[in-house]
Amino acid sequence: MTTRVALIAIIVEEGSSTEELNRMLHDAGRYIIGRMGIPYRAKGVNIISVAIDAPQDVISSLAGRIGRLTGITAKTVYSNVVSGDDEPEGGKGKDAATHI
Repeated sequence: MTTRVALIAIIVEEGSSTEELNRMLHDAGRYIIGRMGIPYRAKGVNIISVAIDAPQDVISSLAGRIGRLTGITAKTVYSNVVSGDDEPEGGKGKDAATHI
């Protein structure tokens, strides 16, 4: 399976969809490298970044479903790091940093 490393940027402007957002992220947990949430109280929004290593169709599907939630915007940035079945389990090899 070929996977890509990407970052999904999420802006939550309305809290009514946060339960569904958390369910979607939980369901994609096997692909998520890490996530960070920042409440920006002065503007009344929450900013979430999700680092993910998954097949491209999984990434685009997840970001699309998130972006369709009420009050939530999502955009994806893809890295040039692509791996296939020949990569070592749990990593991209010792030279992964050279691809950044």
